[in-house]
Amino acid sequence: MHTGSAKTGRDLAGRREWIGVCVLSIACLIYSMDLSILFLAIPAIVADLDPSASELLWINDIYGFMVAGFLVTMGTLGDRIGRRRVLLIGAAAFGIASALAAFSTTAQQLIVSRGLLGIAGATIAPSTLSLIVNLFNNEAERNRAIGIWGTAFALGGLIGPLLGGFLLQYFHWGAVFLINIPVMFILLIAAPILLPEYKSEDGARLDLLSVLLSLATVLPIIYGFKHVAADGFDIRHLLPISGGLVVGWLFLRRQKTLPDPLIDLKLFALPAFTASLLVNLAG
Repeated sequence: MHTGSAKTGRDLAGRREWIGVCVLSIACLIYSMDLSILFLAIPAIVADLDPSASELLWINDIYGFMVAGFLVTMGTLGDRIGRRRVLLIGAAAFGIASALAAFSTTAQQLIVSRGLLGIAGATIAPSTLSLIVNLFNNEAERNRAIGIWGTAFALGGLIGPLLGGFLLQYFHWGAVFLINIPVMFILLIAAPILLPEYKSEDGARLDLLSVLLSLATVLPIIYGFKHVAADGFDIRHLLPISGGLVVGWLFLRRQKTLPDPLIDLKLFALPAFTASLLVNLAG
């Protein structure tokens, strides 16, 4: 029997898998694009909604703030109930939140809408990546598909301001959010056709205390570092960072004691996993 490394037809992906990669990568591009698309829309939003300085900071930052806070939880939820299911729920919520943001009439409404958009966005990065990984049996093709996904993520951050500036030349500032809706609609139609469902075989329950601890770890740390970046170093900014680190220590201790932890700590030994997580948190 031949035991060489030659690829077989059964190992290689077909057209359906590669179309699925394109759909998932475009969804990831939109998720990433929303991290930067507001840069040039801020003056128009200020003129229309007249937010305070604090409200303006939250309008700009809360999307990435909520993505970072819920990223691990949404990734684990996908393992529990199905990655495609979580992606579809997130895509629907992303479209609805985009419409709410586009038609906001007050700064407070826009902040809430952007926060909901961030929670929905937190489903997209882990779900799309997990689905891509599971679409391919051939390692070379899998790596190529992950490369396409990563390129889409990076490209989204780059073209966000460009697309936002183009839309603002012709439309109301809400157009920077409405552009999300057609893509999410296509994802909702195409995903059930192109993507099989994947989930963890053990079907373990989600540990709610771990979810709360993960949020209480990530959110204060991100909040503190954002203020350091915006205002410069201040001893006051160390308080939320220090508090988040303390809770993070409690979170890690709990994960070591659970038979089905929220996140498998062994994954941090994998450079690809750690790099992907840091890139998404940095967003």
